[in-house]
Amino acid sequence: MAKRVLSVLVVDDSAVVRQAATTILSQDPGMVVTVAADPYIALDKMGRSRPDVILLDIEMPRMDGLTFLRKIMTEDPIPVVVCSGLAAKGTATAIRALEEGAVEVIAKPQLNVRDFLHDSASTLIDVVREAAEVRVRRRTPIAPSVPMDWQRHTADVVLPPARRRTDRHAAADTIVAIGASTGGTEALRTILTTLPKDAPGIVVVQHMPERFTAAFAQRLDQICGITVKEATPGDRVVRGQALIAPGNRHVLIHRHGTEYEVELVDGPRVSRHRPSVDVLFRSVAQAAGPHAIGVLLTGMGDDGAAGLLEMKRAGATTLAQDEATSVVFGMPKEAIERGAVDRVLPLGGMTAAILNGTRSSAR
Repeated sequence: MAKRVLSVLVVDDSAVVRQAATTILSQDPGMVVTVAADPYIALDKMGRSRPDVILLDIEMPRMDGLTFLRKIMTEDPIPVVVCSGLAAKGTATAIRALEEGAVEVIAKPQLNVRDFLHDSASTLIDVVREAAEVRVRRRTPIAPSVPMDWQRHTADVVLPPARRRTDRHAAADTIVAIGASTGGTEALRTILTTLPKDAPGIVVVQHMPERFTAAFAQRLDQICGITVKEATPGDRVVRGQALIAPGNRHVLIHRHGTEYEVELVDGPRVSRHRPSVDVLFRSVAQAAGPHAIGVLLTGMGDDGAAGLLEMKRAGATTLAQDEATSVVFGMPKEAIERGAVDRVLPLGGMTAAILNGTRSSAR
């Protein structure tokens, strides 16, 4: 079947980036590319022809990319891929862009941008194609001072009765492994912000570029009751903490006596990704067996499906996000079709299922 012809609007104040992005995306005969040097020009072009995907810079004159993104997502939602610099300010703003509705973020170095984009040509084309399949929803404007209006996403969460508080730094008796991709930043925020401070130890793979994962972890740590940090070699999986796999590194879990410990490795991409959800899930299946819960959230492709099946075969409880609440149903759907999933749940039901599941597996 022929690929769908996509209209892509590149919004960037750099002529070099606009030219390079046009050259790269035009390699795909199914993409028609137009460019705009700033959001005002973009809005004019969008009024004449609505694009399927927008590739958006953040730091631009006249109107910054974040303001433009908010306007798009509250008035006429279109899938937006953010292309942001790697400086500290750029990474923090890119994470905010994901909160505001961007479906993906691509790292853009400060120097040699043209060479970087050409070296990443296939990735850029894949990301834009995948973004076109995302179901973006109109968003309610939120005040800039409010970090995240997560309560509207979790109104239907029913938490189990309060449990006796335990040492937050005690070794995890049950480990929760979570995998996510497109749309996963918001899904993870929804889950992690509703967990109690003595929640089970959690390890997360969210497909995201190098250095952005640290900013993402810091952002979550600010709004969660549990501690959230980017994983480092030798980290213990402990209660009251979630570890986020760093971009461009696989994360594995090993058991040492009664404790679980993190290992980070480079290695080849698995299921097209590094970090890969499959790598994490397989290691958890081997290290924890029935003392684990696997959770597969929204995302494109099939990363995590094979690993989740291994977890199930090892006796773990396995959960997948349902189609109605997934931005992209690809990863959960693949796992469901392979028979890897015990329960398919809406996003709002995940927290209670995780807490109930960890109590059962700890017995």
